[in-house]
Amino acid sequence: MTQTISTQSKGILLSQSALEHLLALKQQRGDDLLLRVGVRNGGCSGMSYMMDFEDSGKITENDEVYNYDGFQIICDRKSLLYLYGLMLDYSNALIGGGFQFTNPNAAQTCGCGKSFGV
Repeated sequence: MTQTISTQSKGILLSQSALEHLLALKQQRGDDLLLRVGVRNGGCSGMSYMMDFEDSGKITENDEVYNYDGFQIICDRKSLLYLYGLMLDYSNALIGGGFQFTNPNAAQTCGCGKSFGV
């Protein structure tokens, strides 16, 4: 795992490599975007991770907002019950690369790493 950036009171942790990759993606797509992270029913283990860029105007009162050196991640409070303490990392390895989720709340995970059970 790569170095974690400052995580004072953050429910979702972010590695430096994930932040760098997210900033590059944000620059390609537009300046006023943030990352929404959440969960939904489905996937191999019962719940799957969800993340996508979203316009900052879509932040609601039910969202928690975390700031990372100029980049924002939002998560709705219901999803945060399952994701609190999640480490979001990024690897550019040829095999197994991409975003990786390390969830301390997961009782089981599937081999693809994109779904979990509690």
